[in-house]
Amino acid sequence: NGLIITTIACDHHLHTPMYFFLLNLSLLDLGSISATVPKAMANSLWDTRDISYSRCAAQVLLVFFFFGAEFALLTIMAYDRYVAICKPLHYGTLLGSRACVHMAAAAWASGFLHAVLHTANTFSLPLCHGNALHQFFCEIPQILKLSCSHSYLREVGLLVVSACLGFGCFVFIVVSYVQIFRAVLRIPSEQGRHKAFSMCLPHLAVVSLFICISVFAHLKPPSNSFPLLDLVVAVLYSVVPPAVNPLIYSMRNQEVKNAL
Repeated sequence: NGLIITTIACDHHLHTPMYFFLLNLSLLDLGSISATVPKAMANSLWDTRDISYSRCAAQVLLVFFFFGAEFALLTIMAYDRYVAICKPLHYGTLLGSRACVHMAAAAWASGFLHAVLHTANTFSLPLCHGNALHQFFCEIPQILKLSCSHSYLREVGLLVVSACLGFGCFVFIVVSYVQIFRAVLRIPSEQGRHKAFSMCLPHLAVVSLFICISVFAHLKPPSNSFPLLDLVVAVLYSVVPPAVNPLIYSMRNQEVKNAL
C-alpha cells in the first residue's frame, strides 16, 4: 500500500481519476490494517491481552471509519469505470479534478459519520457480562454480547440501517457493471474488449473479495461454542482485503508496474 501511494503521488503519468481513487483506496487499506494488527502484534509479543477502554473505543471508531469509507470509495470507483467505458467522451467533464476530490471527500466523510454514530451508541451501553472480548480487536458484535441493557436494540437498528445503505451501494455497483459489460460486448475488436475488461477486472476482484468476506463474517450463524471460528473470520475480513488489494491492482496493471 505504501508503494502504491508513493508511486501514484510521484509519477505524473498516474495523475488521473482512476489512480487518484486507487491512492485513496490504498490509504484506507493502510489505515484499516494499522487499526487492528499492530496492537494484536504488541499483545502477542508482550504476552498480554489487555486494551484500555478508550483504546477499544478508538479501535472501533477507526475500523468502522476505514471499512465504511472503503465501501463508499469502491462504489465511486465503479462509477469511474462506468463513465470510462460507457461515456468515454464525457469522462473529462463528469470526472474532473474537482469532482474527483468532492467524491473522495464524500466517501471519507460518510465513513467517519457512520463510525461516530456506531461508536457513540455502542459505548453508551452499560456492560455487565464481564469485560473480556473473544477477539483480537474490539468489535461491536462482541461488545454487544457484554451488554445487559435493552438499549442495545438501538445499535442493532443502526446496524440494519448500515446494512441497507451497504446494499444500496452493492446494487449501484451491480447495475454499473451490467451496463459496462453490455457496452464491452458491443465493442467490435477483440483487442478493444480485452483492454476494457482489463480495466474493470482489478476493481471487480477487489469488490468481490470485500463483499464476500464481509457477508460471510456478519451473516454467519452465531458460534458461541466455536470462538476460534470468530477469530479466523475476523482475521479474514480485517487483514486479507487490505493486504491483497494492492497486489490485485499492481500485478494486473502494467502502468503501475512500469511506474514502480
